[in-house]
Amino acid sequence: MKQYQSIRIFKNPVLEATTHVHPIVPLLLWTPVIGYWLYMSHVNFSLSAFEFVLSFVVGMVIWTLTEYILHRFVFHMPTIGPLTERFVFLFHGLHHDDPNDPTRLVMPPVPAILIVALLYYFFGMFTPVKYHQSFMAFFIVGYLCYDYIHYATHHFKMNGKVGRYLKKWHLQHHFRHEKAKYGVSSPLWDYIFRTVTGEKEAGH
Repeated sequence: MKQYQSIRIFKNPVLEATTHVHPIVPLLLWTPVIGYWLYMSHVNFSLSAFEFVLSFVVGMVIWTLTEYILHRFVFHMPTIGPLTERFVFLFHGLHHDDPNDPTRLVMPPVPAILIVALLYYFFGMFTPVKYHQSFMAFFIVGYLCYDYIHYATHHFKMNGKVGRYLKKWHLQHHFRHEKAKYGVSSPLWDYIFRTVTGEKEAGH
């Protein structure tokens, strides 16, 4: 990876180092987890091929909704003081200030693990035990798709029709109207919730 002059956000070198992530890290981190959950679903519950396909479809769709909700209501939440301003900046404002930093386009492992742990127990309240781990496995597959689509929109040409569409969609979120186009891996929920167009945010 070429040397890139990143925006420094922590004086402490250890904390600063944790904000830089090579794009291969999410794949290395989550692939064993996905494999384990799918294996345990097979061993413990003997899911049929149809049930695995159903888990895949539901997991991917729920991921796109989660991605939309987090991006719109958490990463672009209105700030009401220095603490919320710092939170929004660290989680997402930094990316808008420096969208092409190659070491800050995928989620760092520590917050990713914490978020997934919370979501694991949250979805566990609604998902039947039989399908919980297979659902979570494919939910994480959706997350990985998001991470690498996001990385590609900033660093690759993306020649295919779908790739060009997603690249244009996301870059318009950055440079034309930040209060819109919150979906990265899918525009589905922007159309459903009518956030295809919107204004630029103050200060950007």
